[in-house]
Amino acid sequence: MLQLNQIHKIFNEGTPDEKIAIDHVTLSLKPGDFVTVIGSNGAGKSTLMNIISGVLTPDVGTVQIGGKNVTNMSEFNRSRMIGRVFQDPMAGTAPSMTIEENLAMAYSRNKTRALRRGVTKKRRDYFREVLESLHLGLENRLNAKVGLLSGGERQALSLLMATFTEPSILLLDEHTAALDPSRAEVITNLTKEIVAKYNLTTLMVTHNMQQAIDLGNRLIMMDKGQIILEVNEEDKKHLTIESLLSEFKRIRGVQMASDRAVLS
Repeated sequence: MLQLNQIHKIFNEGTPDEKIAIDHVTLSLKPGDFVTVIGSNGAGKSTLMNIISGVLTPDVGTVQIGGKNVTNMSEFNRSRMIGRVFQDPMAGTAPSMTIEENLAMAYSRNKTRALRRGVTKKRRDYFREVLESLHLGLENRLNAKVGLLSGGERQALSLLMATFTEPSILLLDEHTAALDPSRAEVITNLTKEIVAKYNLTTLMVTHNMQQAIDLGNRLIMMDKGQIILEVNEEDKKHLTIESLLSEFKRIRGVQMASDRAVLS
């Protein structure tokens, strides 16, 4: 479903600030794969997500989604195939618009544009139905401005908006990191439910090692723009935070940087 072939990206090339952000990365996701991505700050995780979504274009290599080469496709056109949820609950929604208006906008993402505007009763009923699945009471607040929602409510809405059109690829970019533990747990559980319900091919970046271990069927570890470890479904069942840290030290010869990557 997703194929990255020898992706290479350099920032500020030829200057004293030159940085290799992605170093000839190759990665393949089959339909229904749920891959978690871990690594220290600056490992290249978010750059990889930006290349997949079309925010950035690789200097070398190709991106394929569903067998189609999208390397030079714009972010806007690629968005019909990709759903993305960001770390910031304020991103991914329009705060001055209502819940209903935000859902209508997301619902139309992968559909042919039409001159007709507005929300039909049938579509409004559908919105209420999908909102009920969040168990947050948002189905009774369709006309509420999204800017008035809590961070957890907005992130739940962002997750719903990114997935209810069943995109080819779902990108989750540390989407629970800005939430308090109780709300993060709610969003994590919703993520598991929604990904399983639609069998979505998913790539999730997280600094939380325990979350990376608990979710998905595959795990990759990045460092200095490279994938240095890939864990398959069977081996992932036996992973622990300690074993991941030991693997990093074995591969790199040093301890993993002491940042949020070691949080459980």
